[in-house]
Amino acid sequence: MDNKTLVVAFAGGGTGGHIYPGLAVADAFRQKNSQREVKIVWIGSLSKMDRDIVENSVDKAGRKSADKFYGIPSGKMRRYFSLKNFIDVFKIFFGFVSSFFILLKCKPAFLFSKGGFVSVPPCLAARLLRIKVYTHECDFTPGLATRINSKFAYKVLLSYEETRSFFSLGSSKKFLVTGNPVRPVFYEADADAGLKFLEIDAAQKKSKPLLLVTGGSLGAAQINDLVWKNLSWLCQRFIVVHQTGQKNAALLPDGLSLEQKANYHPYAFIYKEMPNVIAAADIVLSRAGANSIWECAALEKPMVLVPLEGAGTRGDQVDNAEYFERQGAALVLTKNTMTEKSLQSALSSMLSKEQRKKYSLACKKLCGPEKPAEKIAEILMEEIK
Repeated sequence: MDNKTLVVAFAGGGTGGHIYPGLAVADAFRQKNSQREVKIVWIGSLSKMDRDIVENSVDKAGRKSADKFYGIPSGKMRRYFSLKNFIDVFKIFFGFVSSFFILLKCKPAFLFSKGGFVSVPPCLAARLLRIKVYTHECDFTPGLATRINSKFAYKVLLSYEETRSFFSLGSSKKFLVTGNPVRPVFYEADADAGLKFLEIDAAQKKSKPLLLVTGGSLGAAQINDLVWKNLSWLCQRFIVVHQTGQKNAALLPDGLSLEQKANYHPYAFIYKEMPNVIAAADIVLSRAGANSIWECAALEKPMVLVPLEGAGTRGDQVDNAEYFERQGAALVLTKNTMTEKSLQSALSSMLSKEQRKKYSLACKKLCGPEKPAEKIAEILMEEIK
């Protein structure tokens, strides 16, 4: 293998869910090419969040996951009438022009797209420049961006075998099932470090199962309300660690009993420590975002999922959650079945260690023996060979 610098490009953004899995692949790819210099270029949106996530991410060796970040204009094509569609057409056009010249300058060996509408212009530009495109879909049902990118892609990588059926040529060799890439830090998570961060001692942990409640970094009002309405019931049976979200932290209930104060641990947001906190948990109550449920599955955690539904979502979380339920890895509470009684029933079933073990084994089986990020990195390696 020669010593010339290998340049590769990644695209994705708009949410952390379109960035973190891509960074996991970038780290795995660099590690597998440790004998040569690899330069990783990331194309994301103009948002500060995208830039901050990418530029602050480092691999196991302490090296930045991406060497250069480029922000481009990005727009979203909605499937319904909206005046924003007219404005976003111009954003998409300028995003394409920007991507074209970025890729023309960098000359990457390939472009790996992790999704989000910011990834569409780079994928089109790469196709026109005859740069091979690899795109990955994390959800059970593909989003519009992936459907568009699949037209330009050399390979389409899927998290689930069943997702093939949503593409007209899904059975072709162009479509490969890899699973959903999870950051290495989750495979190395330490339960003891999680308990230390939470300031929960071993004796307390042995007395009750630890229930982690999270609605994502922004929190989820629906889940928060259910927890607070059932706080007395929960604290009698669980040690409750609750990530409320920054905007909901001020809504914490007053006048907690001694039992509630001892067993309820609210946090506005948990970031770097979250892998260790999940490792310390016995059960996770959460939304059903593709990345969060795969992270919990990688740590073999039984889950009770409350997927996001209604306006502003295409139903992808419901599809993700129902798939995990069919595999025996989670229980699901949808809008039609979510009540205080159904929540208590679902969590009561998780009080049994034997029952939790069944869900843990199902998670292990679902994830399989291979790490998806490494599997995808191997596929990308074929390009440079």
